[in-house]
Amino acid sequence: MVLVTEIKPGITLKIEERLYKVLEIFRHAGSGQMHGFIELKLKDMQFGNFSERRFKMTDKLEEVELTKRQMEYIYTIGDEFYFMDCETYEQVPVNKNAIGASEKFLKEGSKVTIELLGEQPIAIQFPKVIEIKVTSTGPGIREAQDNTMKPATLENGIDILVPHFVATGDTVRIDTEKLKYIDRVTIKKV
Repeated sequence: MVLVTEIKPGITLKIEERLYKVLEIFRHAGSGQMHGFIELKLKDMQFGNFSERRFKMTDKLEEVELTKRQMEYIYTIGDEFYFMDCETYEQVPVNKNAIGASEKFLKEGSKVTIELLGEQPIAIQFPKVIEIKVTSTGPGIREAQDNTMKPATLENGIDILVPHFVATGDTVRIDTEKLKYIDRVTIKKV
């Protein structure tokens, strides 16, 4: 058990027999007759739903230790995504719900961290930033301005906004959580 005031983002909690990943913590100081409380932004690790819950400063919650293993994505059958441990060659299926929106970023050979409860895969930790190719985009709306954005389609089918200087065929870095453009990857010519 861990005191609510000691909780940090990224840990896993068991609340009402369900596992939740702590995403953000908001501390609210009390004043007058109102007592302080802590609000946690949580992600349900089974279904991928987000929620916010309030706790008293004196509440204790059960922390769950998950094992993390680096694995490689190999294939999908139905709602099961199969990953292989590169050291033992053991293959484990991870349900689509545990992967969530990151599903579109998985390519054969992608390396991710699988979180396991015992031997049961619970969730994957996908890299926050990935490099991906732009398959189509139009000309910039206002070519002279540096701050204008235009729509672009990535090789995985996701549409994002990119600066006007990004062209079809360019490789860009994007934030996988916010689905936002970060920068263009410059390719060194030999």
